[in-house]
Amino acid sequence: MTAGLAKLSLNQKTVNSCSVPEVVELCRTHGIGSVGLWREPVAEHGLEATAALVREAGLRVSSLCRGGWFTATGPAFDEAIASNRAAIEEAAALSADCLCLVVGGLPDGSRDLVAARDQVARALELLVPYASEHQVKLALEPMNPIYAADRGVLSTLGQALDLAAPYAPDQVGVMVDTFHVWWDPQLAEQVARAGAEGRILSYQVCDWITPLPADSLLARGMMGDGHIDFASIGTLVAGAGYTGDIEVEIFNADLWAADPTEVVDTMVTRFAELCAPYAGQ
Repeated sequence: MTAGLAKLSLNQKTVNSCSVPEVVELCRTHGIGSVGLWREPVAEHGLEATAALVREAGLRVSSLCRGGWFTATGPAFDEAIASNRAAIEEAAALSADCLCLVVGGLPDGSRDLVAARDQVARALELLVPYASEHQVKLALEPMNPIYAADRGVLSTLGQALDLAAPYAPDQVGVMVDTFHVWWDPQLAEQVARAGAEGRILSYQVCDWITPLPADSLLARGMMGDGHIDFASIGTLVAGAGYTGDIEVEIFNADLWAADPTEVVDTMVTRFAELCAPYAGQ
């Protein structure tokens, strides 16, 4: 296995029908050294059981998905903070490299993006001390602007880095996800900034496919099936000093319906061709 391929991580969503034990077994049989876990299937299998299974398999946990959803109002905001504290505890138990934060879209009936982003800042003020106590890094995930209304009011790496700036790099950083950032005309500058600040906590890859499906959440494709230049983005991320795992996270109905072993076979091949050569050392 090349040094670049050794950095491959299988995000659980790529094989959405699989349980935690099945995902761990897919990693084992394909020689994948890291896994990205999701809270719901972890809870189904059991937190302690998952931590033990991953540990016994010799896997790293590249991320835990997900925390966030900070833009709710009233009691729902307090519930989000409580849920995120629980997510922090889970990330600590799993020794996850970071907790992914999908910050949330506009509150119902609101058109005020500025206020929604301010609320994300308020949530960080409440959560960073708790995360630091548990030695968990919080990774802000900027999302493609098509999701600003319902899923993520942070649309660019620049916005995410501005929110992270008040905190130490080992407290709050960013996720660089090719699906969400490939379009950004300031991508090179912001990836370099993130690297200089030591804030790249996760690098995720998948492709942008067209035409978009009716459910835009499922618009991700296998690397090589769409429009993203993985060599360019991979070179930027490696040049910024990132040497961690590279996580493949794909939301795609056709892939979810396919044989998980075949999906991972293709993923490993495409990663070796399109991503590993630019993974850095």
